[in-house]
Amino acid sequence: MIKFLDLQKVTQLHIDEINEAIQRVINSGWYLQGKEVQTFEEQYAAYIGTQHCIGVGNGLDALRLILRAYIELGIMKEGDEIIVPANTYIASILAISDNHLKPVLVEPDIETLQIDPSKIETAITDKTKAIMIVHLYGRCAYNDSMTDLCKRYGIKLIEDNAQAHGCLHKSKRTGSLGDAAGHSFYPGKNLGALGDAGAVTTNDQALADCIRILGNYGSSQKYVFRYQGFNSRLDEIQAAVLLVKLKHLDNENNTRKAIAKVYLENIHHHNIILPHVDEWDSNVFHIFPILTIQRDNLQQYLSNENIQTLIHYPIPPHKQTCYAVWNGLSFPITEKIHEQELSLPISAVMNKNQASMVAEVINKWG
Repeated sequence: MIKFLDLQKVTQLHIDEINEAIQRVINSGWYLQGKEVQTFEEQYAAYIGTQHCIGVGNGLDALRLILRAYIELGIMKEGDEIIVPANTYIASILAISDNHLKPVLVEPDIETLQIDPSKIETAITDKTKAIMIVHLYGRCAYNDSMTDLCKRYGIKLIEDNAQAHGCLHKSKRTGSLGDAAGHSFYPGKNLGALGDAGAVTTNDQALADCIRILGNYGSSQKYVFRYQGFNSRLDEIQAAVLLVKLKHLDNENNTRKAIAKVYLENIHHHNIILPHVDEWDSNVFHIFPILTIQRDNLQQYLSNENIQTLIHYPIPPHKQTCYAVWNGLSFPITEKIHEQELSLPISAVMNKNQASMVAEVINKWG
């Protein structure tokens, strides 16, 4: 069996260091807002290339807190619009609507599966306050035109970096390209905790201070509350585990790239479209997405051959029940991706032989 993601093996890669880190926290008797979180925030900010990192409860909260902080700072208000890719995971959109802001969906580029830069400007109105790009599948969604666009219209650039830890645009990491970025450390991510965890990175001191207060019930002083905040804090055990894993992130991303290269060089099937890769540094292959009009048939075939796959994602946001008001909208490129996408196994614990085996089985399909 080739698992889509073997989390037990992923953890075993660094089990001695992880056990030592957890025991260190237990022995300290300090489980929230302590040295482990402070150290992780400092090291992750340095890794990403920003002045500030604020640990939070999860990736959705990271995005929610960014937007809420902009509202508290008077930069946004209820009813303002945030541009977001139509084919993103729903958390990106939930963060917007949860703050009573309006998500404005923009189609992706079918070649990159990222938001189409050429379609962003036409979606900007006098109510637009930010563009939220999503580095979907581990691929950098940014290009330089986005910063120029934001400067010209006086709007913010927010990154959803939940799937792209360690990804680069030229010499800068995703998470440092815009005004603020949300990060998820869900266990299956390239940088994964042993439970829910997240962070915000930014160079904006006022924004960082506001987010830190909002995530601590709205309080910067015990029992004194400036805002109606949340309880969304990174805990000491998760921070300690993330400190261990951060040291190995670049090497593990290189393993993912090696697996991706095997797929790209060895899968040859007329009914399969492989990811287009132009810059290897700009993709950390959190997911290896292929497109095929016979997606369900291929998934069943691979399952019969003991190869696990997943679909990211079977139903686009605008067709979800929770956004019923959008159900009649048409986003043909997004819908095509959601109908055809299949994710092949890829992880830091796969090897090239397994990848070659997957490619060989796929080439025999049909």
